[in-house]
Parts: sequence; structure tokens; C-alpha cells
Amino acid sequence: TAYLLIAVMPVLAGAITMTLTDRHFGTSFFNPAGGGDPVMYQHIFWFFGHPEVYIMILPAFGIVSQILPAFARKRLFGYTSMVYATGSIAVLSFIVWAHHMFATGMPVTGQLFFMYATMLIAVPTGVKIFNWLATMWRGAMSFEAPMLFAIGFIAVFTIGGLTGVILAMAPIDIQLHDTYYVVAHFHYVLVGGSLYALYAGFYYWAPKWSGVMYSEARAKFHFWLSIISFNIAFFPQHFLGLAGMPRRYVDYPMQFTDFNVISSIGAFGFGLAALYFLLFILIPMMRKKGRPAPQRPWEGAEGLEWEVPSPAPFHTYENPPKLDASATRVIG
Repeated sequence: TAYLLIAVMPVLAGAITMTLTDRHFGTSFFNPAGGGDPVMYQHIFWFFGHPEVYIMILPAFGIVSQILPAFARKRLFGYTSMVYATGSIAVLSFIVWAHHMFATGMPVTGQLFFMYATMLIAVPTGVKIFNWLATMWRGAMSFEAPMLFAIGFIAVFTIGGLTGVILAMAPIDIQLHDTYYVVAHFHYVLVGGSLYALYAGFYYWAPKWSGVMYSEARAKFHFWLSIISFNIAFFPQHFLGLAGMPRRYVDYPMQFTDFNVISSIGAFGFGLAALYFLLFILIPMMRKKGRPAPQRPWEGAEGLEWEVPSPAPFHTYENPPKLDASATRVIG
């Protein structure tokens, strides 16, 4: 993630600078009236924008890869392949940016390249999905809130990934471009992906940060309200997009009304779930309301953070700790 940020943030800075000089200093990087090319802006922006998607999702992969082994009471399946898959996703993310631009009049050769490259990136992503499923397979699983959100992440992210493979195909994407199908795909990948992983990470590590345990009943209510309302909000949008409804429209024909109403109900529910999390879980933990958290609240958790008291002290070790062979536990 750090390498991706180093590589793409200067590109964003360049796009912003050129836009500012076009608007205020009379240059014509993107202004056709002065010989500029507005499509060049799309190329520069999406060269930043697509790796940025993976900048947001790769930490989520890491969080889930920590949580699943802890609650399955098993080591992460295929650790080496998981690492190579992460690196492959990072590298491939730089050569797929123009799949956002199939409708700009791109030459067929370019469409084929970006179509195949985008479909290729599904391979290491699929490797991670199967590694997570194999980690859970025949594990002694328990379903506390971190595990529920991690499983919800896998389910929702997989749906988003499958719709991404569909949108990777140029002939289909030209029909679905800028429709609600793209809105649904984006939210299944990034809300269902990054946001659920953030919730999972919060429930997993917050006892170590705050020193108190959250209410498991409230956390599970938050999960079920989130997952149900999220799917009510965004799953109907696939059908709206397939029917041809464009995104960013404030009005629409009557035949789209029912799905939009359902989607709106789900969106309000999803917003209420976030508000519930803030009011009944996050703020009470910040105020230290709850039973004291043990040093190791999760039986299968591994890592040095679980070798210190909860909340973790400001100065953790006077001397570097001696670790066991797995580098996850302190000896003595």
C-alpha cells in the first residue's frame, strides 16, 4: 500500500496542477479550445484512481487475513500464495486504468488489452478468496462480531468482484457504462470490502486500544442491520443498471420507481446502522463503559499486541522481546 501511494500520488498532484492552471492561468492541457484533450485528463486521473482502489482494499485484505485464523483456530492457509497474490494485485493495478474509459472511443486493440488485463487481476484476487475459505474449512470457528464482519466482507466483496469481471468485458461495459450497475459494483467492492473490514478490525482490536469490551449483543445487531440494509440498498441497483438507468439522475421514468424506493429504504437503514455503531458501541468504548478487556480476549489471536496488557501501555518493552519460532509470542 505504501509503494502504491508513493507511485500514484504524484500523478494525482500533476492532474490537479494542470486543472488549476487550465482554470486560472490560461493553459490548455485539457481545454479543447486551446488544443488540449479532455480525454487525457481521464487517463491521468484513472492512472491514479485505479491503484487508489487497491490502496483502500489491500489493508482490508490484511485485516481479514489476521481475523479469520484467530476465529477459525487455524493458521492462515497458503500464506506464501497470499503474499504473492497481494504483490500481483499491486503490480497489475497499474495496467488496468482504462477499463473505466471503454466508452471514450478507445481503439479496439486498447480495449482488448485493458479487458484482458482487468480479467487477469481477478486471478490473484480469487486466490485470496479461496485461501480465506480454506482457512475456515473444518476450523473450530466461533462467530463473534469480528468474525461476522470478516465473513460478511468475503461474501459481499466476492459479489462485487464478480460484477467487476462482467464490467471488464468491453462490449458489456459500453452498455453498462455510467449506469446504476456500476454504482452497485463499486459499493459492493468498497463499502462491503473496506468498510466491513474496518468494522471487523475495530471489533478485533478495540478491546486492546480501549481496555474495555464492547457489547457482543449490540455488535451483532450492528452487523445484521448493516448487512441486510446494505444488500437492500445496493442489490436492486444491479437491475436498474441492466435496465438502462443512468447514474447521477435526480428524476427517472416510473418503471424504475419500485427498485429506487427499495434502494432508498435500504440506504436509510444502512445510515442508521452507522449511527447505531457510533452512539451505542464507539462512544461507550471511548468513555470506558464496559467490562475490562483481558490481555488476550480472543482465544486464537496471534501477534505481539496480545502479549501486553489491555489497554496497551505507552512504553511496551524495555528490551526487545524474545520470540518463539513463529514470531507471534513472547518467550518468558
